[in-house]
Amino acid sequence: MLNQYETTFILTPVLSDDDTKQTVNAYVDLLKAQGAEVIRQDHWGLKNLVYPINKKTTGIYHHIEFKAPAKAIATLEIAYRRDENVFRYLTVKLDKYAIAYNESRKESKGSKGRKVSSPKKSND
Repeated sequence: MLNQYETTFILTPVLSDDDTKQTVNAYVDLLKAQGAEVIRQDHWGLKNLVYPINKKTTGIYHHIEFKAPAKAIATLEIAYRRDENVFRYLTVKLDKYAIAYNESRKESKGSKGRKVSSPKKSND
């Protein structure tokens, strides 16, 4: 049975765009090799860190939502620990409420923008 997970990891800011893409693609390929199905990826880009990590104040954030067997998570986290370019990572198993929330978020992004209410007319 495949469980649904999401993982977010922070890469060192000294990587070039090509190196970042190559690193992210390596993790996606690793997940697919473990039998995972990638649902969504978000590249959040370079962000300020709340506190310095390895004397760096910024990091490159990436988020992946996927379905995978439980054994794939152990393999993924071992790869994170071995990679010197990964500062921090967090992998979370999603429950039915989180899955429903993510689905509703995808649908709202598909509506292309927010609903804007018209201003109220005064009866003066």
